Amino acid sequence: MAAILPCAICGKKADFFAPPMGPFCSEQCKLVDLGKWLGEEYKITEPLRPDHLAEYEDMEGPQLDIPER
Repeated sequence: MAAILPCAICGKKADFFAPPMGPFCSEQCKLVDLGKWLGEEYKITEPLRPDHLAEYEDMEGPQLDIPER
């Protein structure tokens, strides 16, 4: 099942799960995102704790694979 959502970088509509680019629309957007991680524009500010995931404990399988819109 295709999940057509905006590209995480440019906003162009793309299939979130389509290999090899998902969630990006192109190789260029994929590399821009990687550059942001490597340049420390994106950061994970604290380690995940069990309470961060508490709201998802009761979800059943397929719901976990569908991105939020």
